[in-house]
Amino acid sequence: MVLVALARYGSVADGLHRISTPGPEQILVAGISQLLGFSFATWLIGFRVLRLDRADLRLAPPRIGLKGLGIGLTIGAAAAGVALLGSVLLARSHWTPDTGGVSDYIIQVVKTVAVLAPAALSEEIMVRGLPLVLVAAALGRGAALVLIAGLVFALFHSLNPGVTPLGIGNIALAGIFLGLAFYAPGGLWTAFGAHLGWNSTLAALDAPVSGLPFAIPLFDYSAGDPAWLSGGRFGPEGGLMGTLAITAALLWTWRWARKEML
Repeated sequence: MVLVALARYGSVADGLHRISTPGPEQILVAGISQLLGFSFATWLIGFRVLRLDRADLRLAPPRIGLKGLGIGLTIGAAAAGVALLGSVLLARSHWTPDTGGVSDYIIQVVKTVAVLAPAALSEEIMVRGLPLVLVAAALGRGAALVLIAGLVFALFHSLNPGVTPLGIGNIALAGIFLGLAFYAPGGLWTAFGAHLGWNSTLAALDAPVSGLPFAIPLFDYSAGDPAWLSGGRFGPEGGLMGTLAITAALLWTWRWARKEML
């Protein structure tokens, strides 16, 4: 990050301040840094030291991985859409017109997905890669899903802007859902797809993602009241609609993945 700060802003102190401020740039820099670091750690510890293979780490071959990625994207996007729709219908959340046209919207959404992708993949490798595999081998998959995929994942988001107890609980629930996706056909790529599908759909519809807002042209999203239902400024992950949508995705994924988990 020091090199990025110096190259982009010409000053380490000013650059670090800018790229550590919550926002798209911070997400992109942190995501790429984490992706490189945890990929190297997985290679060193998982492959070189422990002699695990690609199947052990749920790194599916391309044909299966691509299919899993597509299914994961669909599940994550559908869950996010359900959470937002429920918030609109029951909590009077709504969209209002904003500046910019359709082309501006498309360009910004593409940029936003490009920012979110490294962060989502790095978190999957960091939480639901080698750590989940090792804890599952020691304690069983059920305990690993709760402790690593769920609780540890939630702790990583505990300092996000506007976080609430319900938001932390929903992120833990989402972590378990993504852990089940990790054990579904497609492995890591299915989990990555589900993670990216959820985050990208919320961002593309101008809703906050775990408390982080994204500037999307064409329309503005406003969360309705009560906040415990819509999620308020934390986004759907902070509300009951998010709980219901994530639970539905979790149950569907569990039914799909359980044959692989036996």
